[in-house]
Amino acid sequence: MPDDEERTASTTCVVAGGGPAGMMLGLLLARAGVDVTVMEKHADFLRDFRGDTVHASTLRLLDELGLGEQFARLPHREIESLSLDVQGTAVTMDLRRIPGPHKHIALVPQWDFLELLATAAEKEPTFTLLRSTEVLGPIVRNDTVVGVRYRGPDGQVRAMHAPLTVACDGRSSTLRAAMGMTPKSFGAPIDVWWFRLPRHADDPHGLAGVLGAGHAQIVIDRGDYYQCAYVIPKGCDSRLRAEGIEALRRDVVALVPWLAEHVTALTSLDEVKLLNVQLNRLRRWYSDGLLLIGDAAHAMSPVGGVGINLAVADAVAAGRMLAGPLRTGRVTVGQLARVQARRWLPSALVQAVQRLIHTRVIAVAVGSTGPVRPPLLVRIAARTPLLRRVAAYGVAIGPLPEHVPGFARR
Repeated sequence: MPDDEERTASTTCVVAGGGPAGMMLGLLLARAGVDVTVMEKHADFLRDFRGDTVHASTLRLLDELGLGEQFARLPHREIESLSLDVQGTAVTMDLRRIPGPHKHIALVPQWDFLELLATAAEKEPTFTLLRSTEVLGPIVRNDTVVGVRYRGPDGQVRAMHAPLTVACDGRSSTLRAAMGMTPKSFGAPIDVWWFRLPRHADDPHGLAGVLGAGHAQIVIDRGDYYQCAYVIPKGCDSRLRAEGIEALRRDVVALVPWLAEHVTALTSLDEVKLLNVQLNRLRRWYSDGLLLIGDAAHAMSPVGGVGINLAVADAVAAGRMLAGPLRTGRVTVGQLARVQARRWLPSALVQAVQRLIHTRVIAVAVGSTGPVRPPLLVRIAARTPLLRRVAAYGVAIGPLPEHVPGFARR
């Protein structure tokens, strides 16, 4: 498409996607004085996000950004322990033993978290957030990505040129598909049904999971309601929906008997949303002029709820490593490769653990039709306090946590 038809504008870095990675990267680059434009296809952040966990490592990043006190004022729930019952064997991880100032996981509506980052970023003169703006694809010249085509709020298709484009547009990344970049899939034996149940003042609090014969249920305390994850075998959504709402209620109560009164509030399977669980990773997260981070580079399982925090850490590493080159107006392929080199190991380690839990714990329980002996991994964890402390650290902080660079601290 010729430039005059594309209605071309320019910036130094264009970020596709206003999720946690995109908003964090935009904030960091803006605080470095880099012209950065974040394109978010929705008009606002008010959507039913399921990833609402902000872990201890991310809470520390917010402190370093000078946003800790503002975050603390947001409505949120703090989780200090994680409990799992697998075929009658209980495993509890106590987050109060992890190092650092935050010894908990915060559950906060993701739209509040994103608005917090957006508000902070919009105070910087070099930051632009374009809402209702959908990235349609990359602009490629001489095998180099030089910007993106996008559709603005008025429906017009335009172009924006930039020395660097960063794809933060999730597991169904438009930019990734357009570039022919296909992640390696590690498979997943499960999908997840999400729904809400009311919570009463005297109900249990915290986060608890129960894995029994054929099904699994995670119950997350969100204050005035429970966010529930009901684990089903991969590809069984249609068959189980055909069994009706009564079958779901019965199976939930069989796993968690004290929810018997609560499940009556679930009146239709229309209230139950399917999460198609994916676990994949790109071999190469970049090409000339383009970097992919977060779910666009490595889709995570919901196990541990770590996806958001890994995406944020990707953004912090990218912001720290690329702010200097972007100020000069030139980012090399080698510099993009170093970002992947920094963040590949944490994502690969977490995915390896998730795959192990998928196959050795969840699949054993969900795939069984009757009582079975708890998996060996669960029996070992139940008897080994040190292993549980390591697991708590891995969930709440994770491997190779990042820190906000000095130029972005307040």
